[in-house]
Amino acid sequence: MNSGSLTAAAAGFGTGLSLIVAIGAQNAFVLRQGLRRQAVLAVVGICAVSDALLIALGVAGFGTVISAWPGALTVIGLAGGVFLLCYGLLAARRAIRPAPGQTLSAEGAAAGSVRTAVLTCLAMTWLNPHVYLDTVLLLGAVAADRGSLRWAFGGGAMAASLVWFAALGYGSRLLGGVLSRPSAWRVLDSLIAAIMLAMGAMLVVRAL
Repeated sequence: MNSGSLTAAAAGFGTGLSLIVAIGAQNAFVLRQGLRRQAVLAVVGICAVSDALLIALGVAGFGTVISAWPGALTVIGLAGGVFLLCYGLLAARRAIRPAPGQTLSAEGAAAGSVRTAVLTCLAMTWLNPHVYLDTVLLLGAVAADRGSLRWAFGGGAMAASLVWFAALGYGSRLLGGVLSRPSAWRVLDSLIAAIMLAMGAMLVVRAL
């Protein structure tokens, strides 16, 4: 792998991680399963494989559009840039004024069978409209800006998903106390906001 591919993969890893770590139902579920040590491998596998499929769909789809219509790069760049800017502003808002009860904990999670955990995880992943915006549309748009290196970017994003969910599921015993504090998520949201606003501005400038 040459330096260009490594740079694109690193960018994909950072972008994917920034999107995935935002607090949400899926992360809360993975954390709770990890804290209970129940169906952790199945849950982590579903999340990572699902993300990989959706990311590949986005990268492939946008690559096809650009090949057929080169001018789509400008449209995609503007749309992706605006979306990133909005996402960054929302993250900044969460960091400054977190919503009441915005924490992750194992409390309230009911123990159940592996089948129940798998079905719940599938529902949280595939029935969540935001996952399509983040992986298929947003990551696809940003990957398209990388041209021939879009698959290296997509691979980096897939790796970020695997690393994050594995760390959350298997490291939850160590992270549970930290992630239950609103201040920890405020720090994460601050970092997310900085990355998203910088990338959004870059995409808009390039498109214009």
